[in-house]
Amino acid sequence: MRNVKGTGALVLGLLSGCSFIPAYHRPALPVANHYPVAGGSGTAAADIGWKQFFSDPALQQLISLSLANNRNLRMTTLTVEEAQAQYRVDRAGLFPSIEGNAYQNVVHTAANLSSSGQALTSHEYSLGAETVSWELDLFGKVRSEADAAHQTYLSDVDTAVSAKLSLVAQVASEYYAWLADRESLRIAQDTAKADQKSLQLTQLELSHGTTTAIAVAQAETAYDTAATDIGQYQRQVAQDMDELVLLAGAPIPPELIQQMQKVRKLSDEPPLPEVPAGLPSDLLIRRPDIRAAEHELLAANANIGAARAAFFPNISLTANGGQASDALNSLFSAGQSAWMFEPQITLPIFTGGANTANLDIAQVEKKVQIANYEEAIQSAFHDVSDALNARRTYASQLKAEKDLINADERYYHLASMSFNAGIDNYLNVLTAQNALLNARLYFVSLLLAQQQNEITLYKALGGGWQENGTGPLTTATVAKPG
Repeated sequence: MRNVKGTGALVLGLLSGCSFIPAYHRPALPVANHYPVAGGSGTAAADIGWKQFFSDPALQQLISLSLANNRNLRMTTLTVEEAQAQYRVDRAGLFPSIEGNAYQNVVHTAANLSSSGQALTSHEYSLGAETVSWELDLFGKVRSEADAAHQTYLSDVDTAVSAKLSLVAQVASEYYAWLADRESLRIAQDTAKADQKSLQLTQLELSHGTTTAIAVAQAETAYDTAATDIGQYQRQVAQDMDELVLLAGAPIPPELIQQMQKVRKLSDEPPLPEVPAGLPSDLLIRRPDIRAAEHELLAANANIGAARAAFFPNISLTANGGQASDALNSLFSAGQSAWMFEPQITLPIFTGGANTANLDIAQVEKKVQIANYEEAIQSAFHDVSDALNARRTYASQLKAEKDLINADERYYHLASMSFNAGIDNYLNVLTAQNALLNARLYFVSLLLAQQQNEITLYKALGGGWQENGTGPLTTATVAKPG
């Protein structure tokens, strides 16, 4: 009785199969435990939906439009659907494949070929079901392949998450660039208007003999320079809008453009919330590209199990059953049943080293994916560290530049008063005006860089991207495909 129980347990164990997938151990973090610059405390970036991070209603509409229509994102989403379907195909190998069949076979034999010397016509009818090559997965080969396909699917899901997060950040960054270039255009236009008035005044003074031709030439130079700047920023504003249309994947509605144009200056934008960096280890679950790389590593690990299983016998079962008859009216009569059962075992005796080579390939591929996973972590650490270092310096730099603008405004005002009073020449006015123009334009570019750095940090920390803008989506919330 004990032997019977032992045999039964052995049979059940064989039927349940085993697995040669190596035990998985996550590689050690190949970066420091802390960032060089402290990141503060508060809600993690991945828990802040993009609508919470970007509160400008016009920008929110732009992002929603892009998430719905961007073609690159659409291709990434289709790749996820393809990977999901491939996983279902691989998993289907765990179950029998049953096909129903019905056929009629009519054979006519000529008289000179018949043993009776008469022409014969024979009929055969069959109706039944057939189970085709059910592979008993005793050594886990099919399960390993299905697990690898599932990990590839999850990797593609996280790749899509990363693509959406990148698109959100790209749209926001381009929108801020459009605002900054529009503001720079207005600065150039205001400067050109002031230069035109100054040129007219200088020409009038020359006609009265109170100034020189040199002063007029200097005023013309200033005006022409400002006019050149206008052309440059008009081109950049138009190109920024073209880029936004491309990212949106559809024409931007006129009412949305009108809403965008209501924001006159980049500094009028609602401030972006400061997000904490946390610890580098947080990136393992926050950064979708790191999660995608780990799923690729797990897929490579599962492929080793499949390669190992190839060294063991393959057992498959083929069977069919149904009704067969030489006349259609007797097909369902008693005694017309027919069946066939064909078990088959295939043992790899000599493969010319192919199985060993395939195992070597699988093991090398795992090492490649480990390196890819570690590189993704190091790249993420670099992105966050750079953004934190930049954040620390932008605030003080903007304050210093604002003070410089105030000083240049005073300098320009005093130089203009001295020139109008005939105390000084026009060169000092021109110098002061150029300094003020450059300071104002640089302040706008500096403010843009600060805003884009905050966007970069938000993205680098795995910021929330979902279409409704309320928060993140991870593979933990993705159901296993059926």
